[in-house]
Amino acid sequence: MAMMKIKKGDTVKVIAGKNKGEEGKVLKVNPSKRKVLVEGINMVTKHTKPSMSNQNGGIVKQEAFIDASNVMYLHNGKATRVGFKMEGDKKVRYAKSTGDVID
Repeated sequence: MAMMKIKKGDTVKVIAGKNKGEEGKVLKVNPSKRKVLVEGINMVTKHTKPSMSNQNGGIVKQEAFIDASNVMYLHNGKATRVGFKMEGDKKVRYAKSTGDVID
């Protein structure tokens, strides 16, 4: 299983699909399926049954997972590729467009 270059909390831009050009914050990452859940992106309608937590049930709009290859990391407002490099004895992510360390 390859390491994901996108992490929870990152701001990303959608580069393919019906939400192309939109930006959002990553809510969840599923590395085994290489998918990410982005706030406000890929909204789907879900029909829910009444339950203890949701007394009425009905139709609910929520985000759905999209493939990680369809998003790019946003660094200083611009989409950039992400790479890894060693700083001393620590492995860090960096923006390939500027060379700045992300975290």
